[in-house]
Amino acid sequence: MSYRFVLNETSYHGAGSRNEIAAEVKRRNYKKALLVTDKDLVKFKVAAEIEKVLNNASIPYEIYDEIKANPTIKNVQQGVDAYKKSGADFIIALGGGSAIDTAKGIGIVANNPEHYDVKSLEGTPDTKNRSVPVIALPTTAGTAAEVTINYVITDETEKRKMVCVDPNDIPTVAIVDPELMYSMPKSLTAATGMDALTHAIESYITPGAWEMSDMLEYKAIELISKHLKNAVDNPTSKEAREGMALAQYIAGMGFSNVGLGIAHSMAHPLSALYDTPHGVACALLLPYVMEYNANSQAAPKYLNIAKAMGVKNTENMTQEEGVRAAIDAVRELSASVNIPQKLNEIGVKREDIQSILALAAFNDVCTGGNPRPTSVEDIAEIYNTAY
Repeated sequence: MSYRFVLNETSYHGAGSRNEIAAEVKRRNYKKALLVTDKDLVKFKVAAEIEKVLNNASIPYEIYDEIKANPTIKNVQQGVDAYKKSGADFIIALGGGSAIDTAKGIGIVANNPEHYDVKSLEGTPDTKNRSVPVIALPTTAGTAAEVTINYVITDETEKRKMVCVDPNDIPTVAIVDPELMYSMPKSLTAATGMDALTHAIESYITPGAWEMSDMLEYKAIELISKHLKNAVDNPTSKEAREGMALAQYIAGMGFSNVGLGIAHSMAHPLSALYDTPHGVACALLLPYVMEYNANSQAAPKYLNIAKAMGVKNTENMTQEEGVRAAIDAVRELSASVNIPQKLNEIGVKREDIQSILALAAFNDVCTGGNPRPTSVEDIAEIYNTAY
């Protein structure tokens, strides 16, 4: 059996690493950038930090900032038009998953114009050409969009999220500068951090996991458990921000290559239907999905999850005790950073569970990576338990 691992050509990590943009542009002989970001990052002067680097290096650029929290087909199409009109030959993506996912869509469609409808990119499309070169700089510690081959776009007409998985979309360069994350509010720090934990745990127990991904995800779980609450409580903590920035990237290295599970499948329709922040949806559902997946071949790994999360005396636990300890540790961390614990707290309607949510989740591309075979009825039952 062979295992494929797709990563960025180059990545930079650490405070101030955004300044490496200039050297990378010069080395690669790029001429002009389209800076893809959102209006809040422009408003709060985070985008100005990147503009400063570009201006100091005399690198011309234009800005496209028409991006929604759950980016849409229209966002991508408008971005493609802006890219072509600008005369740019590469993209700088600055933001959380929304901005970077939009940039990936723009980059793919710009070099594969037959996919301008965007809908045809859902799943695992056989695109002919690599994306326009993208330099991605995350401003949140959660999605790891800067290192993954995945992106998610919302089809507003059908009120559903489309998961696109394509090795051609991975950013050429990732620059993970924790200084760009200092302005994140506590709620966003919590939600994106729990999204990273969901990535790490789901890909740790997926059937496609192997030694390399296990190594990465175990370390990610360890780092998130150590740093997330401190990052929420002390937003300017250098140690916490750097720890979370590294953790989410490491988690992304793993899950991008081995897959996720139904916590993500179930979170996607919540965002599409109710505009629920993705990290909140994942965090809320994760312990319920872990309980469901404990009845699978993944159960022995729960003891390792508990150990990585700092649970004491795991060496003396039975497998059943390890399962309970891991789930309890996830719930405790989630509650400590004020994540809602029930679906009724975030406006979900029970009548939507069977008719809309469960079916959409079952048909989501992430469902194939779940360690326990599932059904629409099983997923509906999990939703109802979490309600």
